[in-house]
Amino acid sequence: MADKPGYVNYFEVLELPEDAKPGEVRKNYKRKMKDLLFEIGGVEITEEKRARYLLEMAKLNAALCVLRENDVRDEYWSARNDLMALEDRWAGAVAEKAPNAEDLRKEYDTKIRDFLAKYVEELMLAAGRDKECVEASQWDSNHERHASRILRHYRHVLYHQILERLPFTEVTPPHVDWTERGKFVKSVLAGEVR
Repeated sequence: MADKPGYVNYFEVLELPEDAKPGEVRKNYKRKMKDLLFEIGGVEITEEKRARYLLEMAKLNAALCVLRENDVRDEYWSARNDLMALEDRWAGAVAEKAPNAEDLRKEYDTKIRDFLAKYVEELMLAAGRDKECVEASQWDSNHERHASRILRHYRHVLYHQILERLPFTEVTPPHVDWTERGKFVKSVLAGEVR
């Protein structure tokens, strides 16, 4: 299935193919985390850079936690693909003006919120408590305190990125009778109407 913006792809985060083995996941994670920590050590940290680095660390940690275990990986990948398929079904139903379009929209809205909450915000914070992630990333309670706000914002950014392409109900432009409105304004200005 083609990738769509907004659905976090942990294979891309670690630059791995979808059939990568757990050993490859760990190897790429450690290499990318080491490179990131080296980069962080070489720059002056501003508020903006700290937010970007915390988000990158959280993404790498979450990618490791999801992809290193086959059952978690399969659950994540299945949920992601099912969600993209549901989006396509909903868009198709709207295009065909099908009566079930509203039901699909409600189902999709619930599932996208759950997916982003689980695999973006909650998983990234939980990954920061994982022993292997803590060792490699040196993640601690200070990181988590700052990251919770950043991850919430990141989840909202992804959600809005997805919303921008979705087929919501078309809004028809209002019909305004300008002559009637003009008469009303004249009567108000003349003091006839209060």
